[in-house]
Amino acid sequence: MATLNIFRNDAFSMLELTSAVERIPYLPSFLGDLGIFTPNPIRTTALAVEERTGQLSLVPMSQRGEPPASDRTTELRKMRYFEVPRLLQGDTIQASEIQNVRAFGEDSTFMQMQDEVMRRLAGPTGLINLIQYTWEYQRLAAIQGLLLDSDGSVRYNWFDEFQITAPVEVGFNLAAGLGTLKHPINVVTRGMWRAAKGAFIPGRTKIYALCGDGFWDAFVNHPDVIQTYANWEAAATLREKQAFEEFYFLGIYWVNYRGSDDNSTIKIADDKVRFFPVDAPGVFEKATAPCEAIEYVNTPGKDYYVMPIFDLQRNFWWRMEVYSYPLFICKRPEVLFSGRSEA
Repeated sequence: MATLNIFRNDAFSMLELTSAVERIPYLPSFLGDLGIFTPNPIRTTALAVEERTGQLSLVPMSQRGEPPASDRTTELRKMRYFEVPRLLQGDTIQASEIQNVRAFGEDSTFMQMQDEVMRRLAGPTGLINLIQYTWEYQRLAAIQGLLLDSDGSVRYNWFDEFQITAPVEVGFNLAAGLGTLKHPINVVTRGMWRAAKGAFIPGRTKIYALCGDGFWDAFVNHPDVIQTYANWEAAATLREKQAFEEFYFLGIYWVNYRGSDDNSTIKIADDKVRFFPVDAPGVFEKATAPCEAIEYVNTPGKDYYVMPIFDLQRNFWWRMEVYSYPLFICKRPEVLFSGRSEA
């Protein structure tokens, strides 16, 4: 029993490991929990997005019996294809490491190895959490109209891909006095609703604002915010608002976004705020493509695939790799607005 043959057990097969991962509770994350990305498992390696552009126009008056001045203009249609990227992370268990695990007794070897494999696969710093960490990074990029690689390089700029000019960044003078917040907030709200062209649902779609630390600190202490809450019971709620929380003000949910602990990899810049819609059908999507392994070809994509790899020549190690094929896309980047603190 002192060999790596335990990994030939069905419990360590690609099918079983992938199934086990699917039963692990999802790691909480703010943008993931909002549920703004519609899941779309696809059977191909590229996502097809069809665009149909139409507009309303005034109908001129005419005399009875006359033909129309012009016929209705048919909407223009375009089809675009975007390659789904691959995320891959692996971990290797050496024979020398297994020896230490087996020291507890031969009879429990199998279960101890299962625990060790699952720790490396789904533990706090395991392979799955590394993938999910990357997902949040890509979600944050998507609400800014981008798909970014881990080094910050741009894979897709959704504004460019859909030939849309990004809205002008809105300035917030957070050092100004009473009555100065409503105008820039209305600029954002009106701009998003007008650009949505039917994507927003009255009474259902909400606007969220992810604030950088500096923007948040100045915003919650602005005289407009303080006065709004001063004379009613919600004043206590505002006073309790600390870092990494949220509150509702002038039709928008304001959030101090908590990113990565290093305060650099996943974050909103300190003086920035990013606006995006929640519960707006067709704006955001997460496409998942199938794995490259033969058994998954042309099947609907899963969130993760776990592949075991053996050292066939020496039997010195056993390796597992986690594959994920997500494409976080914003199909309506014209509704994404940004702001900055001007003081």
